[in-house]
Amino acid sequence: MQGGGSHGAFTWGVLDRLIEEPWLRIDAISGTSAGAMNAALVADGWAQGGAEGARAALETYWRRVSQAAAFSPLQRSPLDRLMGRWTLDTSPAYVAMDLMARVVSPYDLNPLGLNPLRTILAESIDFDRLARAPIRLFITATNVRTGRGPHLPQHGDHRRRPACLGLPADHVPCDRDRRRALLGWRLCR
Repeated sequence: MQGGGSHGAFTWGVLDRLIEEPWLRIDAISGTSAGAMNAALVADGWAQGGAEGARAALETYWRRVSQAAAFSPLQRSPLDRLMGRWTLDTSPAYVAMDLMARVVSPYDLNPLGLNPLRTILAESIDFDRLARAPIRLFITATNVRTGRGPHLPQHGDHRRRPACLGLPADHVPCDRDRRRALLGWRLCR
C-alpha cells in the first residue's frame, strides 16, 4: 500500500470494504509510510480478532488520527474556509513551517522529538502480537548510501521499536546490520 496521509485514509476505506468479503484471505501485506501503518494495523487487528478485528483496528487508528489533527496548528485559514477551498497554501502556520523547512534542519525545528503519531501508533498496535501475526508484514527502508530498500523483518528485536515509529517527515537514521537506512515510517524490529 502506498504512503501519504490522505492516501492512507482513502486506503482505510478500501481495506474496510475488502475485508468485509468472507472469501478474502490475506497471507501477506506490504506498505510504505501511511500504507505501512495500515498494513501493520490490518496484521495486528487480524491477529487479535480476525477480519472484524482488522476493521476495528483501522477505524480506531484513523479516528484517533483525525481527532489529533483537530488540534494541529496546520489548519485552513478562515478565508479558505469561507471560500470552500481545501488548501493550506494560505494557512499562516503552514506558510511559516514551509519557510522554516527551507532554512532550518527538521531536527532543529523539533528538538524535543514530539511526535503525535508515535503515541497513536503505540496505543493502536500491539507489537508483540504483531510479531506473531499470521499475516506476513513487509516494510522496507531506504539505504541512504545505495538507494535500495532493505526489508525490515516482522520478527526481531522489539527493544528498538519505540524509537522506530515516527511521522513520515521524521527521517532519522536507523542502523540495521551495520547499514544506515533512512526511514520515513520506521518499523526497525
